[in-house]
Amino acid sequence: MNQYKTYHRVLTIAGSDSGGGAGIQADLKTIAANGCYGASVITALTAQNTVGVSGIHAVPVDFVAAQMDAVLGDIGADAVKIGMLFSPELIRTVAQGLVKHGVQTVVLDPVMVAQSGDKLVQDEAIDALKLELIPLATLITPNLPEASVLLNRAIDARDAVRSAAVELLSLGCGNVLIKGGHLESGDSDDCLYLGDEGRTVILRGPRIVTRNNHGTGCTLSSAIAAGLAKGQDVETAVRQAKEYISGAIRAGADYVLGRGHGPVHHFFRFF
Repeated sequence: MNQYKTYHRVLTIAGSDSGGGAGIQADLKTIAANGCYGASVITALTAQNTVGVSGIHAVPVDFVAAQMDAVLGDIGADAVKIGMLFSPELIRTVAQGLVKHGVQTVVLDPVMVAQSGDKLVQDEAIDALKLELIPLATLITPNLPEASVLLNRAIDARDAVRSAAVELLSLGCGNVLIKGGHLESGDSDDCLYLGDEGRTVILRGPRIVTRNNHGTGCTLSSAIAAGLAKGQDVETAVRQAKEYISGAIRAGADYVLGRGHGPVHHFFRFF
């Protein structure tokens, strides 16, 4: 009798970055680099490079649903990673697709705030995110500005991060990872709150000085999804993803690609 092999499957639902440093492109690179098979549902096309975004073309929500049906109805997914979703209609469509196909493991990176501090999503979309998508998430991975938007209050000190993570859990997700890279002083430490255990884990990380930090959030959340797809528990998946993104930032720090914020080195373990 033939013994067939199978892949650990990760589906990413996000926008396309024509520059290749973030979004779908960063997700697929990360998923592959972490030993999984990546599939994608594209929610928007961007004209983008290391300097910025010059254009966005939204994908109709019914076609987003069609992509989800095509992938989940045939290939399936051991974990799903979700990136920026601009509108409440799109959030609702994605949430309905997850429920329809019985997806159990979801990593939600609630991309809502640009590096400039500007909001990237509609206010109505933030409400829909809280009500419809966050309750389906195994883990959410906001940075400090995004956590502040979700809680509608400023979080700008290290001693406020743990209480913010606990408060975010009340939105219905299973676990919370608040990324600390936006703190102005000290290392780049993250705070993981494990909902089932009521336990906080601080993941230490030195701050790496580089302009090549485009797509770090996409990369981290995709690496976590890859770990969960392989059967790791949440803490192990987050720890290994933290190690991976730190290595990718460090390895890519001295590269020059474009005139702005370049990507991390997703395949640093291979070349």
